[in-house]
Amino acid sequence: MDKLELTQKIKRLALDHGFDQVGIARAEFLDTEARHLESWLADNNHGTMSYMADHFDKRVDPRLLVPGAKSVISLTYNYYYDQKQKDPLAPKISMYAYGRDYHKVIRKRLKALFHAIRQVAGDVQGRCFVDSAPVMERDWAKRSGLGWIGKHTLLINKKRGSYFFLGEIISDLDLLPDAPVADHCGTCTKCIDACPTNAIYPAGYVIDASKCISYLTIELKDEIPLDFAGNMESWMFGCDICQEVCPWNRFSIPHEEPEFSPSDQLLEMTADEWELLTEETFHILFKGSAVNRTKFKGLQRNISFLRRKKM
Repeated sequence: MDKLELTQKIKRLALDHGFDQVGIARAEFLDTEARHLESWLADNNHGTMSYMADHFDKRVDPRLLVPGAKSVISLTYNYYYDQKQKDPLAPKISMYAYGRDYHKVIRKRLKALFHAIRQVAGDVQGRCFVDSAPVMERDWAKRSGLGWIGKHTLLINKKRGSYFFLGEIISDLDLLPDAPVADHCGTCTKCIDACPTNAIYPAGYVIDASKCISYLTIELKDEIPLDFAGNMESWMFGCDICQEVCPWNRFSIPHEEPEFSPSDQLLEMTADEWELLTEETFHILFKGSAVNRTKFKGLQRNISFLRRKKM
C-alpha cells in the first residue's frame, strides 16, 4: 500500500473499532505548545500537580517516548450520556465518571486497533496512550484536525461538541497528516462566565487548575480551601459546568458504550443517601470506576465540604 491508501485504511480500522473520529499529525517537537506549557507551569497554574512539570522533554517531543516515531494518530471516544442523577439536590458526579474507568475501556480498544494496524502494515513499532503518560493529547488532537482547543481549554469538535475522551497511537508509520481546523469560539464567553470559581482566565484559553472544581475534588489531596465554600455548585467529583454551557455541545449524541453507562443505583441515590454513604456502598457503586481515584475518604471530604457556607 502507498501512504495514502495505508492512511485511509487505518482511519477505517479506527472507526471499525468504535472510535468516533481519527486524525493524524506528524510526530515532531511541539514548539509553540512547549512555550505555553512552560509559561503555564511558571505561573503555578498546576497547583499541587507537580507531575505536570515532570518529563517536560517527553511531553513536547513524542520521539522521546517512541524512538523513530513519525506519526501521532489521535482518536476520540464519545462518553456523552443524556440521563442525569434523579435527585436535583444530590451531589453531582462528572459525566465521564458515570461508568467503568475510561482508561481501562479505551486502552483495550487502542490495543485491539494497534494489533489490527500491524496486521495490515507489518512490523509497526509504537505505543498506545490514554491519559496515562506525558502526552499532550489535546494539542495532538488539535494538530490532527479533530477540533480546536476552546476557551475552557478542552477540545471542541463542530459535529461532536466536547464530551469525548482522547487516545493516541504514536508509531513509526509514515502517514499522511491532517490539517488543523479553525477556532470557532468567536466572541462567546459562556464557559468563562459560568465557572463559579473563576478558574478560566478572563480572556479564555488558560485555566488555573488550582481553582478548578475538578482539581479541588479529585487532584487535591489536602483540605479544600475555605475560599471555595459555597462555590462548588454541588459537584462532589469533577465538574461539567463549562461543557454544559458550551453551545457546541448541542451536537452531542448519546454514546453506545455499555461500559460507560451508570448503574440505576447511582442515578437514583438521593442527597440524604449520599450524606450517609458507607465505605461498603462506595465500593459497590464505584467498582472499576474512575471515582476510585479520590477514594472513599476523598469523596466523603468533598460531600462534607458542600455543606460549608460562603466565608
